Amino acid sequence: MTADALRRLADADWSGKGPSWQEPWTVPAAADDRVRLNSPSAPVDAVTPPKRYDERERGQMAKTARERLAKLLGGSGPAGSFSAQLSVPADLLRVEVSGVGPVRLPLRAPLTKKLIAVARPAKFGRGEETLADASVRDTWELTPDQVTLGGTGWTALLDRALEHFRDELGLPRGSRLRAEPHSMLVYGKGQFFLPHQDSEKDDAMVGSLVVSLPSAHTGGELIVEHAGKSVTYRASKEELTLVAFYADCRHQVTAVRTGYRVTLTFNLLADASPTPAEEARPATEPARCLTEHFSTPVTSRYGGRDLPPPNRLVFLLDHEYTQRGLSWDRLKGADTDRAALLRAAAEQAGCEAVLALAEVKETWDAWPSGSDPWDDDYYDEEDDTDGGTGTDPDDYELNELIDDEITLVWWSGPDGTGGEPISLDVQDHEVCAATPNAALTPHSSEYEGYMGNYGNTLDRWYRRAAVVVWPRDLAFTARAEAGSRWALGELRDRIDAGDLAGARDAAQSLAPFWAHLETEAGLLTTALDVAVGLEAAGTAAMLLEPFRVELLAREHAAGLYGEDWTRSIVEGWFGSKHDLYGTGLSEWADDTLPGLCGALRTAGSPQVAQLLAAGTWRWLDSQLQLWTTTRSDVRRPRLETLSSPLVRLLKAADDTLRDEITGTLRGYDDTVLECLVPALRLADTRGPAALEKIAWDCAERLGTIAATPPRDEGDWSIEWTGCGCSLCDRLGTFLGSRTQRTFEWPLAKDGRRHVHSRIDTAELPVRHHTRRQGRPYTLVLTKTDELFTRAANARNKAAADLAWLTAAYGTA
Repeated sequence: MTADALRRLADADWSGKGPSWQEPWTVPAAADDRVRLNSPSAPVDAVTPPKRYDERERGQMAKTARERLAKLLGGSGPAGSFSAQLSVPADLLRVEVSGVGPVRLPLRAPLTKKLIAVARPAKFGRGEETLADASVRDTWELTPDQVTLGGTGWTALLDRALEHFRDELGLPRGSRLRAEPHSMLVYGKGQFFLPHQDSEKDDAMVGSLVVSLPSAHTGGELIVEHAGKSVTYRASKEELTLVAFYADCRHQVTAVRTGYRVTLTFNLLADASPTPAEEARPATEPARCLTEHFSTPVTSRYGGRDLPPPNRLVFLLDHEYTQRGLSWDRLKGADTDRAALLRAAAEQAGCEAVLALAEVKETWDAWPSGSDPWDDDYYDEEDDTDGGTGTDPDDYELNELIDDEITLVWWSGPDGTGGEPISLDVQDHEVCAATPNAALTPHSSEYEGYMGNYGNTLDRWYRRAAVVVWPRDLAFTARAEAGSRWALGELRDRIDAGDLAGARDAAQSLAPFWAHLETEAGLLTTALDVAVGLEAAGTAAMLLEPFRVELLAREHAAGLYGEDWTRSIVEGWFGSKHDLYGTGLSEWADDTLPGLCGALRTAGSPQVAQLLAAGTWRWLDSQLQLWTTTRSDVRRPRLETLSSPLVRLLKAADDTLRDEITGTLRGYDDTVLECLVPALRLADTRGPAALEKIAWDCAERLGTIAATPPRDEGDWSIEWTGCGCSLCDRLGTFLGSRTQRTFEWPLAKDGRRHVHSRIDTAELPVRHHTRRQGRPYTLVLTKTDELFTRAANARNKAAADLAWLTAAYGTA
């Protein structure tokens, strides 16, 4: 604390009465000669981020611009601590509790037991849940409405204490802390609170304040941790002990051994207020680093050609923030000074800077602490363990960083206001930090033990804030890569403003990455508007490429016109983006295609309707080719799901395409009946003439099957053609025999496996098993009665389908 602050506290008027819990509170800091300070205010040292193994191998190579920048920011000035303490006279505070009355300080056991009598077991938050579990948190809690605070000088002391904590925690000088009452806690013998992290219950919440009331007890220490450092705070027997710490610090209360520990807890809220500008630290050298970073090609980590210069730099901050609580004037500790310096350097280098939230995953080569990886028993499979999610990260020794992933999930506008969710993977050559992830506490971790050829890995997940910088002339591209919604809106605004050339240039800058972005249905209308407004066919096709044809609906008909610029778009939509089973396209063809094609023809775009119908047929034809040649148990349900899209396609197609469809269908094997007959049952007999052609083709196929003569009783021959190998030739001889039902075949393992696969793939009515006697084992093949029942069932089904077809379509 400064001498000036001490004088101000000593000169304070202690005559006023303190507020109740319901009154507004504010907080700064100071103390007179009776106030003792205990604050671990050593700044976090600037360190370079953990490097991968191959980077460490490079020895004494010159540092990159981003590494030099990380070092500059790490030593950019005095950093605040993550926690701080004040000890003040207890007679400055008066406490009164409903149902108990005045609470005399220091506390004695009889009075503390009365507090417990009006308290309830404390709960804790886990994610979105509020839980009560004495194995995690065992303490008594009183709510703010049960407690009233007052006392001579308490208000003035609290104001000055909060000012002190603001400075000690490194919050901006222009900010103002407020203390919002949260609870009164009573810990008895054996009670504790396991390591945890406070949730930020308000947009402005930055930390917590714990006021320990004086009492005689042992144990019950408050331990606060952050960035690999830990501080232990013990309460006084005679004085009030105030401890403030950031909300993202993990902390715990150890078990009370004797006596009682009683505390008042507050949420610390930071309000920004305008203050005279402080003298800025020189940003010249950081600005040079930014300029070099954005102008230097990147050397691939694994060698080879150089990559283009990066278009962004992501500097990871030390503390965690919520979306609502992240702003330039509410940063914590060392983040405040580093972000201010980086923002000034960005301005000097002609760049923009935004605040962002990042999800970080690291995978380390690791092993449990205390184990010996060179011990032969270490790799015994019986000893393999999986630490599971939530593993204590301190239980493992880290060896080498194997991989890391950084994804930006949210960022603000350049002015720090607004914000949007994003999903942007960041490359390692775009990232730097003053504090490595390994020095922070992960929010979760998972260990994979040795699994024979992989394992001994520890995955750690972190949530960090970041300052993201990009050159001002690349601002559109840098922001657009994080998501399509903002980019399309910006392009439309430029078109509406008459800046067509600027819109075209900006749109073209998206080409390197646009096709890989995730899109959503609600953006297709905007994308079509922009594509039309650009009046550039190639650029329009590029913008629409990420969208899937399943997103098209009738309301989009007006935005699709002309064959020239839509042909490549439609062909791309029916390209390789669709999964093997085509579920989305099947539903779209069934529900949307006919109405969309009708709307396109009404809007004067029949060419686009033809393109969409033709693309749908190419997809459907490929599906039929795939599923008509597979096993019956897979084939039948797949072909039946294609029956309704086929009917809807015939309704949407023009006569030329219908003729093409019916001609192609006639070339399929009889298995196509498993799609065509259900399609005819679904269709309206007054539909397109193509249905009648399909019906006549099906009737011919069914008649042939139904007229197949029954197999002779003693004929056990099976027609089959193998792959041409000697094993298949021998199997074919057995199958072709009219009289031989069983074949015992001494055969080695690989040969048995080959024969098994051929029988199963062809769905032959042959049972096979291995008699494991002698060498080689004997493969026993037996023809089954299904040889007769399968053919009979096929004839009966064909006859029944033919009878229905004759009645419905008059195909007799």
